[in-house]
Order: sequence, then structure tokens, then C-alpha cells
Amino acid sequence: MNQQKIPATVITGFLGAGKTTMIRNLLTNAGGKKIALIINEFGDLGVDGDVLKGCGAENCTEEDIIELTNGCICCTVADDFIPTMTKLLERDNRPDHIVIETSGLALPQPLVAAFNWPDIRTQVTVDGVITVVDSAAVAAGRFADDHDAVDALRADDDSLDHESPIEELFEDQLTCADLIVLNKTDLLDSAGLARVRDEVASRTARKPTMIEARNGAVPASVLLGLGIGTEADIGNRKSHHELEHEDGTPHDHDEFDSFVVELGGIADAAAFVDSLKGIIAEHDVLRVKGFVDVPGKPMRLQLQAVGSRIDHYFDRAWAAGEARGTRLVVIGLHEMDESAVRKAIAALA
Repeated sequence: MNQQKIPATVITGFLGAGKTTMIRNLLTNAGGKKIALIINEFGDLGVDGDVLKGCGAENCTEEDIIELTNGCICCTVADDFIPTMTKLLERDNRPDHIVIETSGLALPQPLVAAFNWPDIRTQVTVDGVITVVDSAAVAAGRFADDHDAVDALRADDDSLDHESPIEELFEDQLTCADLIVLNKTDLLDSAGLARVRDEVASRTARKPTMIEARNGAVPASVLLGLGIGTEADIGNRKSHHELEHEDGTPHDHDEFDSFVVELGGIADAAAFVDSLKGIIAEHDVLRVKGFVDVPGKPMRLQLQAVGSRIDHYFDRAWAAGEARGTRLVVIGLHEMDESAVRKAIAALA
């Protein structure tokens, strides 16, 4: 039965893990497969969709890339994702494979469960869930103030298990995975990578396959064709959200906020990036991503920041008639002082 269905791969992972880069590599090395891509972007500006539309791959056509610009697909499955899938399946030129990139803030479990929807389950199956991990971030202890102290307390008393929402989200993404990609391994030595492997393995009772990657370079033959049928096993991959609701405990996953900062041209891009690091550190911003207009340069500067690590490069020329400008999505915890961050970034222009 599954062989008659269109396979769908769900790619999830924490903020800045490298999902978009991995998908770009996948699309440019798809071996002739017609791939439809659904992107659940977090924030008001569809940066990731714009990046992928400019990838130059034969299969990166406008109609095959669909953006869902809500912030949390796990909250709007019925209203957003299912109608999108239904419309995709009604097309005459249906895809060979569907790839879904979730927001870094979304729970993958409700999305996978949606594949059991009556109008979808007869036509599509989840080929596999792939969770991309930023190995360097995990090595730096990004998901807890002191992992050793937390682990010691757990060993002594299970009641002392106090995890932040970010940790829960990280664990939920691992728990739902069929394949875990430890990305950015080039930033670690062998001992550091071994510690990351142990840390990731300790975060889920399930034991999905783990592979290593640099710059998101994973062959399509590894990512596609897993043949898992994950939707049939969703009951064994419950998230913290689901487990807490089973106990009758209310759960608030409005833990993150995002906003867009729009500026004019930035004359000194290097100084801008350097100063942005300080703002990120001072206000504990989780992610900044977008494009920068550098006057005198024919190409736009793509910027991706995860914590204090900022990657930037010129990705494509400004199109004829396209309004130049600097547009950044800022993502942080709910308590982030939006006004202060906006003012600080605006002062750099």
C-alpha cells in the first residue's frame, strides 16, 4: 500500500541547525526526482523560502515551493497544513516526493499525526522524520545552564528534573526522529563529537540512526527512501506537550516571539555583523536571519545568526526592479525586550 503513496520526508531541527542548507543540497542533487517543498517559516518574513527559490536547482520551481508563514505548525495543522497538502495532491503534475521543513520552533509530532487525516493517509505516507542537530551548539551546552549538574540531580532524584521549554523542544524533535543528522561536525574535534553523540542519545529513549554531516551535505539516497511509515508509529513518539496534557497539566508553548526589523543600506557590513553579535549576547536573542543591502554591491548579503555565531555571504544579485533594503527576522524568548532590540539594531544603520 505504501508503495502506491507519495512519500513525504519531514525535516525538523532546532534554530540554525542547518535544515535549509541541507534541503538546498538535497534539491540540487535529487537525481531527477520532482520534489515539492513545504516550508513552515517562523516569523513574518519568508526568508528560507526566498533562499530556496534562488538555489538554481532544476526542481526549485515556484509552484513546487510552498510557504506556511505561521509560527507554529503544531497549532494550525487543520487550518493550514492539511488544506495545503490537499491542494498539492489535487495537482495534475503531482510530485515524486514531498519534503517538509518545519519551523525550528514546531513540535514535529502533531505534523506527523496529520498524515493520518482521511484525505491524506490514502495518498501520502511519511517516508521518515529527519532531525538536524547543530553539533557545535550542543557541544557548547546551549540547551542547559549546566548539563553535568542537571544530570547528577536526575541520577539522584527523578523529581528534580527541571527542564526549560527549549530543552523539551529539542528532546521532542529527537524523540520523533527516524534519522538524526549531526551537522556542523567540522567545528568539533573527535572528543567533542563523541560528547555530542552521548548527549543527543541521552535525550531520547528511542534510538534512531545517527549520522554526521558538514555543511548539510547528505546524499539524497540517504535522506530519501527510508520507507518508515512514521505516521503509523506516532503513538510511540509522544512529545512533552502530549504527555503533560495526558496528566491534565496545562501547557503553554507560546514561549517564543519574532519580529521583523527593516533598515536601509548598511555601508560597513563587517562592522554591522560585529556589533550585531553584541546585541544578540546582551538580549539573549536566539536567532537572526535575513538579508542586508550593502550599497555599491550588486548582490544582497544573506545573514544567518545562531547565538553569537553569524554566517553571512552574498547569495544572489538584486533583481531588476526589486526594492533594496535590509530585512531581518529576530527570534527570541517571550520575555525578549523587542523595543530595546529594535532600537539597538536600528542604531547600527
